Amino acid sequence: MTTTPDRSVVTEDARRRRRPTKQGTVLSEALIVETALRLIRQHGAAALTVRRLGAALGADPSALYRYFRNTDDLLLAVADELIGQAWTGWQSTGGWRSDLRELGLRMHAAYQQHPQAAMLATYRVTGRANEARAIEIILGVLRGAGFPDPEAVRLYHGFVDLGLAFAALDAAGLALPPEARAAERDVWNHTYSELPAATHPNIAAVARLLRAEMGRSAYAQTLEQFLEAAEVRLQEVGSC
Repeated sequence: MTTTPDRSVVTEDARRRRRPTKQGTVLSEALIVETALRLIRQHGAAALTVRRLGAALGADPSALYRYFRNTDDLLLAVADELIGQAWTGWQSTGGWRSDLRELGLRMHAAYQQHPQAAMLATYRVTGRANEARAIEIILGVLRGAGFPDPEAVRLYHGFVDLGLAFAALDAAGLALPPEARAAERDVWNHTYSELPAATHPNIAAVARLLRAEMGRSAYAQTLEQFLEAAEVRLQEVGSC
């Protein structure tokens, strides 16, 4: 009986295209992911096809299957690359709260750099190296702070989902066509600002504050509230 070789143990060097493409480049996982990110940024989710990638790389589309089983496998690699970009250059300060704050802001910023890809990637579990490193470090920060393991796992879950939810929400806004984004700003600047106090007294009372607040992401302040709650919880479990 014949068996199919386990692709996961084949090194990239063994799968690398040995001849340059028509554009004179040698294919690699990193080059394919980089090209996929560029195409998604330019054309959205529809760009993530073997045919389009092959054309952009100057390679036969079938050559991409040396590196990825299918487009979903490639999407997971793209998702993992975004995680890796968030962590590039990060170093621990030794303070759990400042470490989590920095990691959360980095994660959010990385996704905002690639809003179209973020909408495809934020809800995926990649099972790849960058994601595993992120999980390990965040859990290490929480356990090192003194949170018992059940608390550390719950806080890890909340911390990551909070960051990814805001990343997806804010990325969706950035990915809107310019005219749609302008129309949304007009709603806050004019539609709601001009509602009369007689019918909408609460909106009218804070209209100026709404205009200033709703034009920016609420992630940083919500992250701070999460960290404050986590610190209170750490004090509670420490006193038990």
